[in-house]
Amino acid sequence: APALGPYWTQENDIRITRVGRFIRATSLDELPQLWNVFTGDMSLVGPRPDSPAQETLYTPEAWILRHRVKPGITGLAQVNGRSNLTAEARQRYDLAYADNPSLALDIQILLKTVMAVFRRVGVN
Repeated sequence: APALGPYWTQENDIRITRVGRFIRATSLDELPQLWNVFTGDMSLVGPRPDSPAQETLYTPEAWILRHRVKPGITGLAQVNGRSNLTAEARQRYDLAYADNPSLALDIQILLKTVMAVFRRVGVN
């Protein structure tokens, strides 16, 4: 798996089974995250959680800004390209959200998320 990339899956990734591909395509793999929202560890909207190893992809200031808001199940990156984004583009969206979160933006992201899930946009 590390030879394929430690953080993101790729299109036709050999690590994903047929059943797994369906679960990912329909976003059913996100349902367990609702427990994290219920317990207060996550929000519905915010930057997707990164692993500690991904901290090296950010400047120290950007890492701190990114963590001023709770991680979310969906966010700006997910509704603006999802898996089709580069790491840099995803970071820009995450930092833009962290710099200016609002209820209106959250509602807009949630509505766009519903559309992206039904259209299966950016899923690999």
